[in-house]
Amino acid sequence: MRNKSVVNEAREIQIAVDLIELGARLQLLQEETALSRERLLKLYKEVKGVSPSKGMLPYSTDWFMSWLPNIHSSLFMGIHRFLMLNASVSGVDALIKSYRLYLEQVGVSGGEPALSITRAWFLVRFFDADMLQLASCVECGGRFVVHSNELCRDYKCGICNPPSRAGKTKKASEAAVSAV
Repeated sequence: MRNKSVVNEAREIQIAVDLIELGARLQLLQEETALSRERLLKLYKEVKGVSPSKGMLPYSTDWFMSWLPNIHSSLFMGIHRFLMLNASVSGVDALIKSYRLYLEQVGVSGGEPALSITRAWFLVRFFDADMLQLASCVECGGRFVVHSNELCRDYKCGICNPPSRAGKTKKASEAAVSAV
């Protein structure tokens, strides 16, 4: 049986609060902390003021392959890998710090985050399970998320080689019309 420690419990609570503030789902909190489900529910309600959303977590590597999610996922993984190698952080601390930096970078560019903390968590897990990897673009040299079994010798990223409909969302069309 584990020794109960007030300091360890406070650390677990702080991790849970940080994740809740970033929008984490209850299942993610249960995986990353040793707190009970009941405790996490109370904490979630206290921090957010509402009950956590229910339902299945998004579980597919394919989501990360479409154009915009791939760019955002690649940015996040670049940040995450850099922090793991250079800032001596790991585990859930690396996830939290990487995601905060990702949000900051997306905010600086005036964009909206395409990657939720829950998807970022899954992304890291997919990398740890060797289901996804980074491949270098032959044109820009950037590193982008690809399936592990994908042939990447002549890989061109979605920025250098965008699909024909890239960026042509309803929101982008409305913004273009209002700018005129």
